[in-house]
Amino acid sequence: MIGASRSGTTSLFRALAAHPQVMRPAFRKGIYYFDLNYYRGQSWYRGHFPISRTAQRKTAGYGEPMAFEASGYYIYHPFAIERLARDLPATKLVVMLRDPVQRAFSAYKHEYAGGFEQEESFEKALELEDDRLAGEIDRIRQDPRYESLSHRHHSYRHRGHYAEQLERVFGLFPRDQVYIVGSETYFGAPAQEYGRLLAFLGLSPFELASFARPKAHPSSPMAPSTLQTLGEYYAPHDERLVKLLGRPLHWTR
Repeated sequence: MIGASRSGTTSLFRALAAHPQVMRPAFRKGIYYFDLNYYRGQSWYRGHFPISRTAQRKTAGYGEPMAFEASGYYIYHPFAIERLARDLPATKLVVMLRDPVQRAFSAYKHEYAGGFEQEESFEKALELEDDRLAGEIDRIRQDPRYESLSHRHHSYRHRGHYAEQLERVFGLFPRDQVYIVGSETYFGAPAQEYGRLLAFLGLSPFELASFARPKAHPSSPMAPSTLQTLGEYYAPHDERLVKLLGRPLHWTR
């Protein structure tokens, strides 16, 4: 699962990890190898998963094991998808997309709660975003070990440029290896959407007792003027996404 962050990916990760054929990473849902730790090498990456013999024992009676991780930064990182395509060209990718307006606000609240954002105003953080991101991609390109605080934690609006990110994905992976699930659609009918995703992944049918919903950070609602401004900002990006996917978007405003 390559993103997008703050779209419900943790909930979907837990649902997939509960499947008896799925082998999740040993320590946490995301390994962040193809974005932040690529310099460590493939042996380091593979070390996060069970060895084949152990995986085969765990999935006996259900089917072949499938390794899985969820690093929400992959789709936005400027070089992660290229690295992934080079090293694992046959892998299947899952993308979860949420209304970019609500995603941006959720990301701000998450970063503020985590201490990565100091601005007490969402609007001020949006105002600073372009300056914060200036030159960061060049720094990432020059030093594979460089972790950009702003590119990872302060990209509220830019992470909602979904069409741009998916065009990069589709340029490196066949479309039939990419599954896009709408956050709003998934949480509206999780069992149905979960079943479709299992079929795409080639996993055996499996019924969960319940589906977790994403945790929200309590706060005042977004200011109506900011909601309108962001809606207008994303309108051309959403139109580009509709053309790319060939279907209407699942969010409404």
